[in-house]
Amino acid sequence: MVAATTVDLTTLPKAFIDKIDYYEDLFWVTPETLKKVVTHFVDELNKGNSVKGGNIPMIPSWVMEYPDGSETGEYLAIDLGGTNLRVVKVKLLGDHKFSTEQNKYHIPAELRTTRNKDELFDFIAKCLDDFIQDQNPSGVPEGTVYPLGFTFSYPCLQSSIDAGVLKTWTKGFDIPGVEGHNVVPMLMEKVNARKVPVKVVALINDTSGTLVASRYTDATTEMGVIFGTGVNGAYFDRVQNIPKLQGKLYSDIKPTDPMLINCEYGSFDNEHLVLPRTKFDERIDAESPRPGEQAFEKMTAGYYLGELLRMILCELYEEGLVFKDYKPDSEQIKLLHKPYHLDTSFLAMIEGDDDLIDLPEASALFSSQLFIDATLEERKLARMLCQFIGTRAARLSICGISAVCKKMNHSKCHIAADGSVFAMYPHFPERAAQGLADVFDFPALKEGEKEYPIHIVQAQDGSGVGAAIIAALSDARKAKGLSLGLKL
Repeated sequence: MVAATTVDLTTLPKAFIDKIDYYEDLFWVTPETLKKVVTHFVDELNKGNSVKGGNIPMIPSWVMEYPDGSETGEYLAIDLGGTNLRVVKVKLLGDHKFSTEQNKYHIPAELRTTRNKDELFDFIAKCLDDFIQDQNPSGVPEGTVYPLGFTFSYPCLQSSIDAGVLKTWTKGFDIPGVEGHNVVPMLMEKVNARKVPVKVVALINDTSGTLVASRYTDATTEMGVIFGTGVNGAYFDRVQNIPKLQGKLYSDIKPTDPMLINCEYGSFDNEHLVLPRTKFDERIDAESPRPGEQAFEKMTAGYYLGELLRMILCELYEEGLVFKDYKPDSEQIKLLHKPYHLDTSFLAMIEGDDDLIDLPEASALFSSQLFIDATLEERKLARMLCQFIGTRAARLSICGISAVCKKMNHSKCHIAADGSVFAMYPHFPERAAQGLADVFDFPALKEGEKEYPIHIVQAQDGSGVGAAIIAALSDARKAKGLSLGLKL
């Protein structure tokens, strides 16, 4: 099953060993299960492109050229992620080169569920204004209007490159008055009110930006994926493979033209037909702001991994196996029972602890975040639980990659991955690579071989550089008089 750990479990009591065996079986995803999930995933991707549609939106992004590295210009880009807002100034220099300057602004927790949508968009406008003033201490030259690529990483239905109607909030956001509306005018209203010299020229998803930015420097890149607060994938299809667009396109768009598809496949298997859900997954779904939605995301995304561990630790406490010195009404146990008190960094740091004798990092984390003095046995148990949860997330996450590669007959390519989980969670890339090998039955790597035929690589700056490149591609299409959206 999971690769053997070097943590010594021989000193653990039998009750702990039994629990480790139980949770290992519960969270392990066999190669056979992966293949079953991928088969259904391919069907769902095709259904999303059909006239009838399905759970996976398969959103045409109106990026209709591959970048070739010759794009130039100066652009601003913003990325509204799950945790931070990032503002980036990008200079595309041509010859596959670029430079960036950026700043991050933490999104206040209350803005994720504010009842007033204006607060969110005014926050974005203020951050843009602050960034531009920081970049121009002597003032912005008169008449300057910065073209802006808006990375809005939530499912939007796009009728053109610079418009997007939010279909549903994800990643814990739940702000009324935004779903069903074009988010670009909402932002521009606040931008104009503050007299910020920008204009949105392209609305993109971070996954689309990841693909385009990475393809700018690596022509073998066929897909962009996000493994972070949420999960998603994007790839280039052909117009002729998207029946729902037929009869709605201008004549300059040809059947063989590429079309970048933002899958938004966090909603895969909302019917719960193939994903191996546990009782903890079912509870996370039931207690979420949107029960019955984003089934795949809730089993794989960083936003939920800490909650899985917390729920298991609560179960073990209630069974009388861990934290026996703490009473149910103690502050420590109240914190343990607080939903989403533990985030994915908690698991990542425990798995990243190199001292496998004493696990001091785990000790410090339990002390600082739960004020619990965890015993060595409890720390070892937590380490194993983190390993099971992290391994399952990595293995399931590659099902979207596998499905796109099977659909498009990609047998050898690079997959550009971005997101904090891929970049920072220990062993995630290796576990994902093994998942791909299990799905495609890749033979073991021979001496001297460094990667499988389908290989996940660290992405370029998708939300910044990708947004700028897409804006540049859009400008080039406009200059040629080519269409960038549906016939209205």
